[in-house]
Amino acid sequence: MKGKKTAQKSESRIKVQYLKDTVPAMMKEFKYKNVMQVPKLDKITVNMGLGDAVNDIKIVDAAVKDMAAITGQKPLVTRAKKSIATFKLRAGVPIGCMVTLRGAKMYEFYDRFVNFAMPRIRDFKGVSDKAFDGRGNYTVGVKEQIIFPEIEYDKIDKVRGMNVTIATTAKTDEEGKALLKHLGMPFRS
Repeated sequence: MKGKKTAQKSESRIKVQYLKDTVPAMMKEFKYKNVMQVPKLDKITVNMGLGDAVNDIKIVDAAVKDMAAITGQKPLVTRAKKSIATFKLRAGVPIGCMVTLRGAKMYEFYDRFVNFAMPRIRDFKGVSDKAFDGRGNYTVGVKEQIIFPEIEYDKIDKVRGMNVTIATTAKTDEEGKALLKHLGMPFRS
């Protein structure tokens, strides 16, 4: 191994902030006895429903391209499980796309979402703290994909919304909210 240089991996700002600031603060706040008890981000799931894709298959391709640009990962196209005549839906037809982010990509996406995308939302006053599921996971809806800097406004065919679910290892909503607050989530006061 002499003479070979190894590439230095840089850690995400959010992960560094979590390890340096959040862990000690939460250990003090919730009186944890062990560092491993402190909740952490587990995964982030980004889901985009495409109800109008039933009529036009090109909509799915555009949504997949947008989501790949936003998350940095190729999305999974979700398909209808069964036929529903009232919605003109057949089994196996693409009706959405989703991405599950873990590890470094998750921290990078969280950083961009909280620090760059959310402030670009029109009339933004913070997110609601009532969207926790009872187990410390948080879901926020985004009405427009154009809040992300990776999306060029001129090149989109239609404004689409998406759901961003942040899954944590927290046992309660209180712990989950404290974790996200320490990591910069702008909750309404």
